[in-house]
Amino acid sequence: MSSAGTRVFVARLAGTIVFDPIGDQVGRVRDVVVLLRPKGLPRAVGLVVEVPGRRRVFLPLTRVTSMDGGQVISTGLVNMRRFEQRSMETLAVGELLDRTVELTDGSGSAAVEDLAIERQRNGDWLVTQLFVRRHVRGKGGLLRRRGETLLVPVTGVTGLARSDAGQGAALLLAAYEDLKPADLAEVLHGLGAPRRLEVATALTNDRLADVLEELPEDDRVLILSGLTQGRAADVLEAMEPDDAADLLGEMPQQQATELLGLMEPGEARDVRRLLAYGENTAGGLMTTEPVVLPPETPIAAALAHVRRQDLTPALASMVFVARPPAETPTGRFLGVVHLQRMLREPPHEPIGSLVDSGIDGVTADAPLLQITRLLATYDLLAVPVLDSERRLLGAVSVDDVLDHLLPEDWRERPDDASDGIVHLGGTKAGRA
Repeated sequence: MSSAGTRVFVARLAGTIVFDPIGDQVGRVRDVVVLLRPKGLPRAVGLVVEVPGRRRVFLPLTRVTSMDGGQVISTGLVNMRRFEQRSMETLAVGELLDRTVELTDGSGSAAVEDLAIERQRNGDWLVTQLFVRRHVRGKGGLLRRRGETLLVPVTGVTGLARSDAGQGAALLLAAYEDLKPADLAEVLHGLGAPRRLEVATALTNDRLADVLEELPEDDRVLILSGLTQGRAADVLEAMEPDDAADLLGEMPQQQATELLGLMEPGEARDVRRLLAYGENTAGGLMTTEPVVLPPETPIAAALAHVRRQDLTPALASMVFVARPPAETPTGRFLGVVHLQRMLREPPHEPIGSLVDSGIDGVTADAPLLQITRLLATYDLLAVPVLDSERRLLGAVSVDDVLDHLLPEDWRERPDDASDGIVHLGGTKAGRA
């Protein structure tokens, strides 16, 4: 059992591995749940732990036996119900880092960069100290971040509980920089609307584009609507055309039209083309940017194309071979070359000699069920979408199909094991 006086800094705790008493890994710490009380020091009541399956669960601090040496040791039965933040709870990493506070000695304001929680003799964990950086005013009275750093008692500041003032998100994003877009989307979804927009605004265009693709419809519409129009158009350009079309299709028509007008003409053209198709048709599901190459392309060059970091695994599984032009809509479609086949042949061979012409394409108005059957019948990860002259219009990948087969709110639903219990030794644990 951790002894009284154990002190842990929250920002350093994020990402720490949680083990059970016999040494098996349970998950990773993603945040600390704090109660900001009118009187007395803020109380830390539990950890938000990400367990396998990207689920975030609540681990009470009463079930934590050790938090040192870069690891957390837990005991007890942990309720695997998905964590949902309650109104009186505050997320230390998600909501308190970067918050502006006033120093009670009258020396000005500062930004919170870390919080220290300390175990008391009665077993409670209290927020006892803050690591802050002074705000220094530069020319014109503007605040500069790089002021002096101080370790101050919580009683030495005011405004920690105030959330109405704007705050940055640099420290939160630093704590979560290793997260995949889907996991960062889960973090944003768990924040309040104002804080969610602050964090989203601090992301780069490419990172925000990836995260928006993983968020529920309401969240992504609110975020995009909260950005300046120029920034929103830049983010849409960074998204896959089919995902950008889906997002614009969820927005008021006038707003969507204005954003399309601000996008680069080439990017906007692809998105407009997709918006013209029905939502559950091949045209509405497809991406206009699969890997398309002419038949004389050497295998080595084709392999370099499928190594692109922005490609999903499904789209990287095959090359679509067509006569020029190689951008959709292409010249006549010849067939596909599978990644495994390219890996088995000499790198100087042209991909035209490896074409599988037996893959049936679908038309842009093909329904979802026809696409699903084709994927299942031939064990494909993507299918070509062709027009009446056998020009390639785009490709529908299996991940796009899954998005439309699952319920609309699948990202917000707990999975089948959400009420399960994981045994870590000891007795049942949960939030009172």
